[in-house]
Amino acid sequence: MAERVSLFPTCVVDTVAPQVGASVVRVLRRCGYDIDVPGDATCCGQPAWNSGFTEEAAKVARTTLDALDATQGTICVPAGSCATMIRVFWPELFEMTGDHNARERAERVGVRVREFSELVADRDVGEAITGKVAYHHSCHMLRELGVHDAPVDALRRAGCEVVAWSADERCCGFGGLFSVKQPETSVAMADDKIDSLHATEAQMLVGCDASCLMHLRGRMEHRGDAMPVKHLAEVLDADG
Repeated sequence: MAERVSLFPTCVVDTVAPQVGASVVRVLRRCGYDIDVPGDATCCGQPAWNSGFTEEAAKVARTTLDALDATQGTICVPAGSCATMIRVFWPELFEMTGDHNARERAERVGVRVREFSELVADRDVGEAITGKVAYHHSCHMLRELGVHDAPVDALRRAGCEVVAWSADERCCGFGGLFSVKQPETSVAMADDKIDSLHATEAQMLVGCDASCLMHLRGRMEHRGDAMPVKHLAEVLDADG
């Protein structure tokens, strides 16, 4: 019997990059997972949390907590930042608002959350887009979740050559609202990463956070850089 996985697609994927969500579902199914998407899940509350609006963040997150708590088994989140919000910061968020019951439920949900690459790194995904790729280690995923090898392993297992890149662990400058509040610094950080790509033989830039990729893709398009920018799921989903 296939393992049941509940997919929390995240706001950015849902509204800006729906093709990533479709690729996630196809890849997970090829890996042998049975997928469902909790219909009542909305946002994890991270934008309000990062802005210091604790009560508002908890109100938004509570809706998603209710939806995810009603599921069983593994919860897949195809973004390191949202996975971090649920796994790391939800208990703190609900404790700060005095909702001890929600904190306990958040802890139960958190242990079931896996970032997408953690579920596919050791699986046969079938045909993928191959070539020389530069992988961007997004901040929350690397520094909060400690996920470093899984996405790189998934790319290599699929037949990609992951090239050495001096800026692979450097922040892209997006940082959610940071890119809005500090646009000059945010752009400079993105340009620094993009400049360093030219010292590699990469044919494609790959990451696991659609928000980072949206930021980098926007700067690259503005600069006239034609290098493709793709989410890991899209690379593993050649048919997509």
